[in-house]
Amino acid sequence: MRVAMYYNNNDIHLEEMPTPKIRPGELLVKVMAAGICGSDVLEWYRLKTAPRVLGHEITGEIVQVGKDVSGYREGDRVFVSHHVPCNTCKYCRAGHHTACETLHKTNFDPGGFSEYLRVPPINVAYGVLRLPDSVSYEEGTFIEPLGCVLRGQRLAGVSRGQTVLVLGSGIAGLLHIQAAKAQGAGKVFATDIIEYRLRAAERFGADQVIDAKEDIPSRVRELNDGYLADTVILCTGAVLAVKQALESVDRGGTVLFFAVPPAGVEVPVDFAPLWRNEIRLQTTYAASPQDLEMALGLLDSKEISVRDMITHRLPLAETGKGFKLVAEAKESIKVIIEPQR
Repeated sequence: MRVAMYYNNNDIHLEEMPTPKIRPGELLVKVMAAGICGSDVLEWYRLKTAPRVLGHEITGEIVQVGKDVSGYREGDRVFVSHHVPCNTCKYCRAGHHTACETLHKTNFDPGGFSEYLRVPPINVAYGVLRLPDSVSYEEGTFIEPLGCVLRGQRLAGVSRGQTVLVLGSGIAGLLHIQAAKAQGAGKVFATDIIEYRLRAAERFGADQVIDAKEDIPSRVRELNDGYLADTVILCTGAVLAVKQALESVDRGGTVLFFAVPPAGVEVPVDFAPLWRNEIRLQTTYAASPQDLEMALGLLDSKEISVRDMITHRLPLAETGKGFKLVAEAKESIKVIIEPQR
């Protein structure tokens, strides 16, 4: 089968690999759509495991069912999660499924930018969801990123009537805008340095957009009756954005670190005002099976609409082009790879 092998953002090309052989308890899935995630193009995060086949936002069709697998059959349209928790360890029992050691070690074989992939037994048990007819393969690739967004907002306590500020209006930021609106946020503001993305934020529900080069805290106060934001969601790893986030959150509010600066980058923080104003700093990573089920439900009900976020659909041979589009972060939102083309 064909795969798009990743060496770095500028070196991704087609290679041949054997189609995976499945064992008892496993599934073989024909990949129909795979989204390029912003994390896929973070070289500081990805180069240490290269060369490899990336791609974790996938949907496809089951083409082979292993012995002892029940509940699935050939022809089923499915979403498959790459990381799944054990659901039994200390962290899972406490609700911290994404801190589970199993979640950090599990994956499907080889990756979503391939024609086929093997789904191991634990992923079959905890990471496969059938797609309803109302959700296309392309829309289904949003289940994983939307699940991550929903988890983050739940941990941050986003709720009805709040003012939410989203820093960074890439695909994660746009999903956060829609999710906050779906949960009844009173006002949602969004920032970016790129005009194309500011206009996208408007289209997908932001009440106001702010050029990230402006004085963000002052603009938030102007737009919010003199108050800062109840929840600030960081969707960019820019160090300057961390400073903007900490300065833009209201007393008693929360800063959600959905994105972070590169590993090893230290960010100076003045903790005195955070302490004095009871500011909560919340991190979030990945999604649990429950978050993914919730995401599918919102896509199915159309409470969150993602079809118009897809700006590019590319064949497997053009995966490298897709990575360049996402890394440049200019006039693209969601880039989908279609491995069967």
